[in-house]
Amino acid sequence: MKRILPTILAGAIAGGVVGLLAADHSSTKTIITTTGGSATVGAARPGPVPTALSTSKGLTVNQIYQADGPGVVDIQVGSTTTSTGLGGFFGFGGGQTQQTLAEGSGFVLNKGGDIVTAEHVVTGAQTIKVTFPDGHTTSASLVGRDTGEDVAVIHVSVPASELHPLPVGDSSTLRVGDGVVAIGSPFGLPSTVTAGIVSAVGRAISSPNNWTIANAVQTDAAINPGNSGGPLLNSAGQVIGINDQIDTNSTTSTGEGSSSGVGFAVPSNTVARVAHEVITSGTAQNAYVGVELQGSSTGGARVVSVEHSSPAAQGGLTAGDLITAVDGQTVSSVNQFIATIANYSPGDTVNMTVQRAGATTTIRVKLGTQPASAASSTSGGTGLAP
Repeated sequence: MKRILPTILAGAIAGGVVGLLAADHSSTKTIITTTGGSATVGAARPGPVPTALSTSKGLTVNQIYQADGPGVVDIQVGSTTTSTGLGGFFGFGGGQTQQTLAEGSGFVLNKGGDIVTAEHVVTGAQTIKVTFPDGHTTSASLVGRDTGEDVAVIHVSVPASELHPLPVGDSSTLRVGDGVVAIGSPFGLPSTVTAGIVSAVGRAISSPNNWTIANAVQTDAAINPGNSGGPLLNSAGQVIGINDQIDTNSTTSTGEGSSSGVGFAVPSNTVARVAHEVITSGTAQNAYVGVELQGSSTGGARVVSVEHSSPAAQGGLTAGDLITAVDGQTVSSVNQFIATIANYSPGDTVNMTVQRAGATTTIRVKLGTQPASAASSTSGGTGLAP
């Protein structure tokens, strides 16, 4: 099963379990989201490498923690739910109010007080509390969020001297085997550090509203419920993703998933784009095509179906078309098509090279705005079929 699951501190899940994303009835494997700006290189790092575990090349785990740990925060989200109860149906009261609290992680983006986390960490939040590694706690407000990419920005009003922004790296430069470090609050344990490698790049994971997040980073660094929204760092101490989901066969007695060495992070290039849009305008909009796609053994992205009245339908795409390029950029897979479209904005017009009935043609599509959730039978062009 694919679902979003935060660390629960008290009561029921608040803004935590976003929902069942997909089911795999062939096994008990679970994919769980691990709830529980500045794009410049940061300050100079420590010099000599001490005798400690090294992240393949670059800084040691200890150096990365010393440099970046102060910029990783614990996030607690509170909400209140009221059950109707029998009396409530007849207008006599009787409903029960329950306070719920969930926990996740985040990192400081800039000296202005903006903090990045996963969108599902703050879903449904009525209160947001941020705790810094030195123990200082303050309330936070939601700046904006993008459910389709599972990225959110919150804001704290504290002196700039108390903020330690983390440098954001280029996730497109990652290679399999690169060393990575995760910092967060797994199972309610803030400032926990784990290390591993990049196990794979270019993965596709589902967002809380069933769109596909392209170019996710797979890692074997241990991440668990509570890590969601926290940074995945490269060996230079740069954020190259925010931890988001795990694939596991193991659960705790309370039903929370635990690390089995297969974790996924939203890539930093996506995070940086969304954070910039959210901070600038309060919202982020993703481009929308309106097609259900399927990979092809001959390369490209095969159109399985076209959403009625979508940009794809208006542009002339039809079921059976094989999209092989967008604006001259070769498309060799569905994930690559999704990632390519993500670089555009609603309103942009793109030229799609399409193979149809043995001939090659060019289809012009004016991109729309991604709907609030993926339709039950189509990916909208920015995700796989949900």
